[in-house]
Amino acid sequence: MIAALRALGIGVEVRDDGQTLIVAGCAGKLPASQAELFVANSGTTMRFLTALAALGHGEYKIDGVSRMRARPIGDLVTALESLGASIHCLGGCPPVVVRASGLTGGLASIHGNLSSQFLSGLLMAAPYASSAVTIQVEGPLVSVPYVRMTLQVMQAFGVTATAVENYQTIEIPGHSIYQPTDYSIEPDASAASYFFAVAAITGGEVAVRGLGLNSLQGDVAFCECLKQMGCQVRYEDHQITVVGGPLRAIDIDMNAISDTVQTLAVVALFAEGSTRIRRVAHIRHKETDRIGDLATELRKLGAKVVEYDDGLEITPANRLAAEVASTRTGKAGRQAIAIDTYNDHRMAMSFALAGLKIPEVTINNPGCTEKTYPRFFSDLARLVAAGNP
Repeated sequence: MIAALRALGIGVEVRDDGQTLIVAGCAGKLPASQAELFVANSGTTMRFLTALAALGHGEYKIDGVSRMRARPIGDLVTALESLGASIHCLGGCPPVVVRASGLTGGLASIHGNLSSQFLSGLLMAAPYASSAVTIQVEGPLVSVPYVRMTLQVMQAFGVTATAVENYQTIEIPGHSIYQPTDYSIEPDASAASYFFAVAAITGGEVAVRGLGLNSLQGDVAFCECLKQMGCQVRYEDHQITVVGGPLRAIDIDMNAISDTVQTLAVVALFAEGSTRIRRVAHIRHKETDRIGDLATELRKLGAKVVEYDDGLEITPANRLAAEVASTRTGKAGRQAIAIDTYNDHRMAMSFALAGLKIPEVTINNPGCTEKTYPRFFSDLARLVAAGNP
């Protein structure tokens, strides 16, 4: 994202080893009239940049890896075109070519069941349309907390949008202008889910600072899933602590916190009974098919998995960890369980947790975690060391 913004002529200065960014605003007018932007496998970057590029004046091509070229973006393109953009993409997927002359404003409709990022991208670009923008969401909206967070961030930068009917209609006034500000970003609640899961799987205690019950990010609700499974959860103003205990299966709707599905699925390997995860059909269109490919890898660890269009049911093998360990005692002849990650950072981080209880779990392509959490494995190692002095 930083590289793409720079290619568009926007100055981004990185300080404090990446902990501080100084962004030189351009008042909604992109300095570059032409750019080719590469987003690798980041759907967030693809969708937000497509909306941003529509504010420019010129031609911008946005492309990514082969998986990105299979991820849908047609609905966002249609919505932007209804606001005055001219965009070409083949078959409703990237690469995207934006021939931009600014957004005129007006009414845009977008489906809510594919990705909340489509709506967030529209929302962030809308204030710089030449007239007011009304966005109508068709059907149920997935990942509502992310939309709420987008609106709160926009408000922090001086633009207030009005949402009614549970975000089915959102209005952004015309001639809005973002104001510069200092903004502190919360720790990543999705990334924190892996460490909360460590406590659940091992029966230990893990505290994450910087997050609380009133955090902007909906993924803090992952802790409530763990609570239902038998963990203790303590909330403070700026800290959440999870204490593991005997785990039981749950039946859970994870539509609002779908980025933590893989984490919960691995926790389910160590729970008593069958865990059912529902209403997450949209995660089939993420970095990988996060239902089908998740089921494949869970089966490698002995689980019985029933796959549904919108989720899956996970039944661990009896005494899963003990049985797997008993077949792999002693280094001689020990056979590793190789987990494929499909170039999906969340597959790598989630399944690494299984190795806390099951010997010889090998994560293929662990480098895919560079996308969002380059220091994940070193942080996990430090946590494990702290728990085993």
